[in-house]
Amino acid sequence: MKKAGLIQILRYKFDNFISKGGTSIFISLAVSFIASLAVIGGIRAVFFLYFPEEADAFQTIVRNIYITFLQLTDPGNMAQDITTSALYKFTAVLAGLSGVVLFSMLIAVITTALDQKLAELKQGHSQVLETGHTLILGWNERVVEIIRELMIANESEKSPAVVILSETEKEFMDETLKSRIPNPGNMRIITRSGNTSLLSNLARVSASSCKSIIVLAGCSDSASAEDKSASDAKVIKTVLAVFASKDDTIEHNIVSEIFEEKNRSIVEQISPEEIKAVDTEDILAKILVQTSRTSGLAVVYNEILSFNDSEMYFYQADWRGIEFWQLQYFFQDGIPMGIRKNSGEITINPDLKTKMEAEDEILILANDDSKIKFLKKPVLKPEKYPLKKGKLEPKHEKNLILGWNRKALIFIQQLSDYVRDDSSVDIVVNKPSQDIILQIENLKQELSGKLTVNLINSNPLSREVLESLNPFSHDNIVILSQSGETSSAEKTDSETIIILLLLRSIFQSHPDQSSRTKLITEVMDSDNQELISKAGVNDFIISNRFVSNMLAQISEESGVKTVYDTLFQEEGSEIYLKPASLYFENLPLKIRFGDLLAMANKRGEICIGIREAVHAGNINKNFGVKLVPDKNTLYNLNENDSLVVIAEDEL
Repeated sequence: MKKAGLIQILRYKFDNFISKGGTSIFISLAVSFIASLAVIGGIRAVFFLYFPEEADAFQTIVRNIYITFLQLTDPGNMAQDITTSALYKFTAVLAGLSGVVLFSMLIAVITTALDQKLAELKQGHSQVLETGHTLILGWNERVVEIIRELMIANESEKSPAVVILSETEKEFMDETLKSRIPNPGNMRIITRSGNTSLLSNLARVSASSCKSIIVLAGCSDSASAEDKSASDAKVIKTVLAVFASKDDTIEHNIVSEIFEEKNRSIVEQISPEEIKAVDTEDILAKILVQTSRTSGLAVVYNEILSFNDSEMYFYQADWRGIEFWQLQYFFQDGIPMGIRKNSGEITINPDLKTKMEAEDEILILANDDSKIKFLKKPVLKPEKYPLKKGKLEPKHEKNLILGWNRKALIFIQQLSDYVRDDSSVDIVVNKPSQDIILQIENLKQELSGKLTVNLINSNPLSREVLESLNPFSHDNIVILSQSGETSSAEKTDSETIIILLLLRSIFQSHPDQSSRTKLITEVMDSDNQELISKAGVNDFIISNRFVSNMLAQISEESGVKTVYDTLFQEEGSEIYLKPASLYFENLPLKIRFGDLLAMANKRGEICIGIREAVHAGNINKNFGVKLVPDKNTLYNLNENDSLVVIAEDEL
């Protein structure tokens, strides 16, 4: 190889120096300016030494060099040489031109540097200096609802912070949050753009000093299997990066969205104590099933899953060896729902005669954790009312599902565990794909003899189609997403509202026939809640809000995940709304809520609230649902009213 010459070496070093960026360029321009001043000033000084008489106004060499400096910085100063000879005019023109070139380059460099700095600020590359914050890794449609819940959960904190790291552009995140959450209260929301699985980015958002981490899925529930698999892989990689960057002496609550069961197992095995993996579709499908069993249950879950109303807490005190059923009368605000043993095992609705041990914690539903206090004396002594004998009789059920997604598959599988064997499900899908047809055929074979499944190829957005389905003959009508994998929350909800309005019109034409049919609706955007309620829906599920609320709650208290796993399955105890007529022979009846607790206990149940039928359609009255009322509250109980109870079955 030919040896490089001096010029090549100098040029190579200069190129490397300039490539370092703005500082190097600025230094180069400063050196060029000084060199220009030295050269042009030197020429002018030589002219002055040999031809001093042609520059009488400039008495010294220093004065001439200063004039050159002025002409370099401002070409307008060339006018000072208007009476001098051509020699001095030459240096003036040379200085002026050099100054224009150098300062033009300097302005360009400064402008470029500022643009780069602004771009860097927009991308959020600066270090986040926070401790004890909640860190959200990723971005999807649940972010807004999660932050709203965290705002409520941390409203008593002095200056809580939520930090979001996502590959989404910072400008987009900031604009979305600003428009959807115009008044975040005392919550500070900080966004940064970057790869969530890079250790340098996690260090930039102070992942090691946060109190909890929420890792979001990279796609929606309606995405393709391929996209969901890619999302799971990204979430797993992000969780591994979190553990590589965290302080081993500090435990974090880490909750992640993962679609596939095998991937959830992989993630939770990393650190079972710290990581909770959530399958959002599975949970929502189970809520859909339970809601179809009991009208008003969606409202109950909406309240329990939010930090804004009644919440679940873990609480420990000196129980003095009393039995579990007695606890409910020793709290002014709160109703015990279960027991958490020292081993971490949680039992919802335990045997009511279970004796409390010193190390036991209770799971309690209360309106305000600051008011949870185990009193020395009971707040009331319940009156003795006779319990009506008998149970509800299971019946043949017909269900109608409008639309299809994975939640429908889980819904039908779970439904088969609740209903009689002669029950049926009709599924209406507009132009179903071969994949959907295959799924439903497999479902028919799986549930053969337990549940009849029928696929109907029709468009549920048509009034004629809905009328032909004879909707009044069905006990439940479940409305799911109509659009496919690329549907947005807005488009999905718009189609849902159209179907609801069509059904409402049909129902209004046949008030007697439609009175027994329940409508259960999946709503993606919580901002559409009021619109949906206006359409006369008995129950609705706000998908994103429910899931977002759960993610926020688990991030604050990881033990809540086990509670939800227990409540959202057929085995064990669940939440039901049971008619008051199941407990009392003679209604109406004036009775205290504390007495309703005792009546539920007689059936091995825990009463956590009441639903007044008179307010069932009033959104301002929470659709008649009131959880954890004061135990001395007097109710005029009617046949159409319901008790909200935790029980092993719906009968």
